[in-house]
Amino acid sequence: FVAKYRRGTPGPNLGVIVEYDALRGTKGAFHGDQHSAQGPVGLAAAIAVAEYLTRKGMPGTVTVYGTPGEEMMPPEAKTVMWEAGVFQGADILVRSHSTRVTSRSAAGFGTCCMNIDGVHYTFYGAPAHELTSWNGRNALEAVIKLFNNIDSVRSNMRPETRIQGIITEGGAAPNVVPDKASADFYIRYPDAVYLEQVTEWVNNAARAAALATGTKVKIDHYGRDRDGISVATLEELAFAYMKQFGATGIELDPGKPKGYDETGSVSSQIPGVGVTAKSSNFPNHTYGMEADALSEVGHQGFLIDAKTMAAILYDFAKHPELRDAVKTEFTRIHALFGEYQEALRKVYPKPEVPDPK
Repeated sequence: FVAKYRRGTPGPNLGVIVEYDALRGTKGAFHGDQHSAQGPVGLAAAIAVAEYLTRKGMPGTVTVYGTPGEEMMPPEAKTVMWEAGVFQGADILVRSHSTRVTSRSAAGFGTCCMNIDGVHYTFYGAPAHELTSWNGRNALEAVIKLFNNIDSVRSNMRPETRIQGIITEGGAAPNVVPDKASADFYIRYPDAVYLEQVTEWVNNAARAAALATGTKVKIDHYGRDRDGISVATLEELAFAYMKQFGATGIELDPGKPKGYDETGSVSSQIPGVGVTAKSSNFPNHTYGMEADALSEVGHQGFLIDAKTMAAILYDFAKHPELRDAVKTEFTRIHALFGEYQEALRKVYPKPEVPDPK
């Protein structure tokens, strides 16, 4: 959804992203990332700023973007909304997210969770009774072989690589040779250039598994997350406000660059910031973090998030010099992205394997 407050006088378009979804888990969906709080936090900040603009008669627009399915591909909802033109016209976007530390990002390119390729591998075999299994071809064995093939080459991949997979379908009964089996993978790396090599490696592991088991494989590249941009002008401002408002668990040094948007589709095009005041004593994607959303540490963190977001939007609306600084920094970083990609291609040469004689 999109909800908009607009005064009669044109002014900066102040955008607030609110996300609402739960994580998938074996016990059912759960709010182990505290996405249940992002809506209330964002709405509180948006309403506060809209009321201020009204009271002071200041020009400006406040737009709230409801973005479901943050943890889902293909592709994440903000990508769909971006491609549909929903975010066009926003001058700044802010949002909050749960964390067990209060931190900010360095300026540059990056994503919260690294660049991701979402790939689904479906193997097809032939059914048979397990007592005469030679009459069939086992698709589940092909999936298992895929996992083993990946594990066999992990040591040759750069250490930042993450390949995370689950078996989503493995057959119907123990006495029937599975003629269909599937696995879902998130393949991750900090940049998209080396990620391309890793994904092709995993694809080849799947093809090899099919060849070794006499099955066939369908490879479905169903989603991707790519680099966003973090802007130090806003990151440092947010960090200063969080400390001023009493945030705990302060990390003094800035973390790696990351856009405020997991997909990078929005944060690579519109400047903004993700506000992250400590709201849990537990890591992300845990039942402890879910429980902390209803505890004092959660309440304190969410209140600081809302105050910080409102303060940033207030400064952005009131101070043209801040708007100019944000635009200048964002434009410069955005212009460097192509050069950055080309430089990375020189860093990741593939080793030459000689043909056997």
